[in-house]
Amino acid sequence: MSSYSVTEPSKRQKWLAGTLVVFYAIVTLMPLVWIIATGFKSPSDSIAYPPKLLFQPTLEGYVNLFTTRTRLSEADLQALGEPTTWYERLVRKDGLVIAGPSRFGERFYNSVVIGFGSTFLCIVLGTAAAYAFSRFKVPLKDDLLFFILSTRMMPPIAVAIPIFLMFRSLGLSDTHAGLILLYTAVNLSLSVWLLKGFIDEIPIEYEEAALIDGYTRFQAFYKVVLPQAVTGIASTAIFCLIFAWNEYAFAVLLTSGTAQTAPPFIPTIIGVSGQDWPAVAAGATLFLVPVVVFTIVLRKHLLRGITFGAVRK
Repeated sequence: MSSYSVTEPSKRQKWLAGTLVVFYAIVTLMPLVWIIATGFKSPSDSIAYPPKLLFQPTLEGYVNLFTTRTRLSEADLQALGEPTTWYERLVRKDGLVIAGPSRFGERFYNSVVIGFGSTFLCIVLGTAAAYAFSRFKVPLKDDLLFFILSTRMMPPIAVAIPIFLMFRSLGLSDTHAGLILLYTAVNLSLSVWLLKGFIDEIPIEYEEAALIDGYTRFQAFYKVVLPQAVTGIASTAIFCLIFAWNEYAFAVLLTSGTAQTAPPFIPTIIGVSGQDWPAVAAGATLFLVPVVVFTIVLRKHLLRGITFGAVRK
């Protein structure tokens, strides 16, 4: 029997590794930090050249994101009297008044319903399919798994026209149900393949012992398999949500008003004098929040799986 020893990294190696990690983190986070900072700039500062690193923070971008504004003459502004709220004062200094709310809230709500709805269906259907492929003798199992995976081998634009025609015929265009079903179909292959790998690592002897004790197959699945597969379910849910949350091509093609999500809406935010970059940056910043919160909520399951390790044969 051969023996080996693990050499402790030297201080220089640790310092070099730490430096590379910090450098990579800075490069990766720089665009995100720039977007967040742009959301707190004024329109003039957001397009200044050279770019301004030091600027006077303002919430004008967030106010413009959630409102629609119109320009009035000086006489009309005087007739309105003094503004009563801080956001009215913020837009009044540019000779504008708030005409009403914008449609960003509706688009953000659509993203939440469609993204989380499709993620829930992907997890439910993917877990059931992965369990069947992992535990039962399915005819042509390998061919079916390859066919499921092949659905992600083509770009969305390749099937855009057939899906558009099909959705129009079925009355699913510009509906929440249509996008939920479409995103579920697209992400289900990823869900099945990821979850099958996790379920394969769970010893089947545990289920057999549960069946001997009088459990039904469903009870054994619910009480034995699912608790041990929670790490895989959590990671799969995060990936499915990210793909559905950021999807752009189908959202542009299949929606226009009722079910339009935030990705195709944010780039179209226009101010009174052109593209409103602070409002666009504010919308992009708020758009990141649900995915970040969802990942943080499921982080304990991911960390628990890393800490304790999966049960293997």
